[in-house]
Amino acid sequence: MADLRDYPFEIRPLSQEDGGGFLISFPHFDKCIADGETEEEAIANGRKALHAVIETMKEFGDPIPEPGECAYSGRFVTRVPKNIHARLALRAKKEGVSMNAMVASILAESLGRSTREHV
Repeated sequence: MADLRDYPFEIRPLSQEDGGGFLISFPHFDKCIADGETEEEAIANGRKALHAVIETMKEFGDPIPEPGECAYSGRFVTRVPKNIHARLALRAKKEGVSMNAMVASILAESLGRSTREHV
């Protein structure tokens, strides 16, 4: 098994509304997150959480991704201002699709446009 330090992670500050400190997540393990008052504490707590997740996966016989493997789930969570949320919801309703489908469409269109602009 790979060394836990070989797995990439993402770390971001938490707002005071969310308790402050830092949140760490691991792209290879979409349900593994931890936090800490400092970045160092978040990383240490994240590695402990990652160890527990991997041990649980072993117990259940689940495959454990290698650090170099891409493990994007196609799912992410983001916060947006209330007015953008409302506009997205109204537009999705008007077009008869879910808000998730609407956002996916807008993102795909935007990424396609930016790719064409850089060619």
